[in-house]
Amino acid sequence: MPQRRRCWRPPAPLPPQGSTPLSPPTPRKTSSSCSETLLYNELFVYNIRKDSWAKIDIPSPPPRRCAHQAVVVAQGGGQLWLFGGEFASPDGEQFYHYKDLWVLHLASRTWEQVKASGGPSGRSGHRMAVSKRQLIVFGGFHESSRDYIYYNDVHAFNLDTFAWSKLATSGIAPAPRSGCHLASTPEGHLMVYGGYSKQRIKKDVDKGTLHTDMFLLSAEGLEKWTWSRVSPSGVKPTPRSGFSVALGPGNRSLLFGGVHDEEEEERLEGDFFNDIYFYDLAKNRWFLGQLKGLKSDKKRRRRGAAKGEPHQAGGGGDEMEGQPPPGPVEIVKEVVAEDGTVMIVKQLISAPQGKSTESPESEGEDDDGGNEASNPPVEPCPRSNAMLAVKHGVLYLYGGMFEVGDRQFTLNDLYALDLHKMEEWKVLVEMDPKAQEWLEESESDEDVEGAEGGEEEEEEEEEEEDSDEEESGEDDKEHPAVQQDERFADYLSRTEQYWVNLARQNLGPDAKEKKTVKVGQAMAKAFYEGAT
Repeated sequence: MPQRRRCWRPPAPLPPQGSTPLSPPTPRKTSSSCSETLLYNELFVYNIRKDSWAKIDIPSPPPRRCAHQAVVVAQGGGQLWLFGGEFASPDGEQFYHYKDLWVLHLASRTWEQVKASGGPSGRSGHRMAVSKRQLIVFGGFHESSRDYIYYNDVHAFNLDTFAWSKLATSGIAPAPRSGCHLASTPEGHLMVYGGYSKQRIKKDVDKGTLHTDMFLLSAEGLEKWTWSRVSPSGVKPTPRSGFSVALGPGNRSLLFGGVHDEEEEERLEGDFFNDIYFYDLAKNRWFLGQLKGLKSDKKRRRRGAAKGEPHQAGGGGDEMEGQPPPGPVEIVKEVVAEDGTVMIVKQLISAPQGKSTESPESEGEDDDGGNEASNPPVEPCPRSNAMLAVKHGVLYLYGGMFEVGDRQFTLNDLYALDLHKMEEWKVLVEMDPKAQEWLEESESDEDVEGAEGGEEEEEEEEEEEDSDEEESGEDDKEHPAVQQDERFADYLSRTEQYWVNLARQNLGPDAKEKKTVKVGQAMAKAFYEGAT
């Protein structure tokens, strides 16, 4: 039976997933299953000094689209160049790819369509980078109602002559792909990493491939380009698609998040990431980015201990430094849909000043000396297709998407991370899952057949739904109660099986046991925190 897919509209007024000038999303199978597709051609600007979004209305913008590419160049007072992408009507009846090229003149705030022949064919999921006054376009895919094709061709647009050319390359080129990492080196070479492609293995059955290889396209003269395979050292990213990329300080390219999909013929389930990897272009080396934590808090505690500031009893020696500073608060938000499915969304935000918050795992460990490592770092929740930008050495991360069961969520939160210090993420805009707008649930074939019974069956179903809602309300009251002064670890140990069973009812029998247990534990924590 085909899997049902539920769709959510991103909250307004922040930029939609796939907006520019940040990195657009990588297409995934699930994108075509929604009952309503909403595309935008709005332009938003985030003021890093005022920490505020502003919508900019400029006449005659490009048509609405997604899965396009955009890059910024300094010439002409600053320009934003945009190429390609795809359009889909709200009902999905119309779908096509773009091959147009646009430029936004930032100084005059005017859009201009640049018409030049010889450019790439219409496509989505391609990548574009700037290399020595040229826009370089690599890869992507084109899909029609009958078939699809992935590309590995390379095109260049000259920013001086406004002319397209297809690069004649030699060497062993990357396999055709979309959604890869394309970066320009200081020498004008181009690096390609990862990506996604699929191929048909039998009628109506496709198999996806996550690419983890890396290639370098070297410029040898004005018209000669050569592909070579690269074998970087260090800690490499795990296989994934939908990751986001940006160029950071120190000649380093960075990669954030993504998703690893486990595909079956009729089902797609993914594990999402929120880790950061850096690639040193000069040393050809990957390494995992790790947060160091705030140093100022540690120094402040040491000064306080030296001055004899009061502290809570319960230790000696190193323990005399007192309690750890207010740590981040893990917020677990429980969103219940109309059909009773429970979605758990986690987010870490800074704790209120003057109030210490500890994770359940750190309880009972105070006697070990107030170890600040017991407080989990503030970080974005796992996601794919987030958008990144780096300014003055600060990484800005906006939005993206994640899934719970067969539900997709589009995020509108905003984070900042100082890449020089690597101390902690700063939450600029918090995520609000309850601002998500329920659109509609697409029906499976069996659902459609069952709907042919007429209005009487619909009325019976409505009565059953009302009854289910009443039963659900009763069930909420019958959750295992939290005992007085009971720690969460003890509560979970006593009631875990109940919550796992409840999660299994909501996620369905096809959900994996690992995910079911994780959701059950999150539901238990949400109830525990609400009760205490």
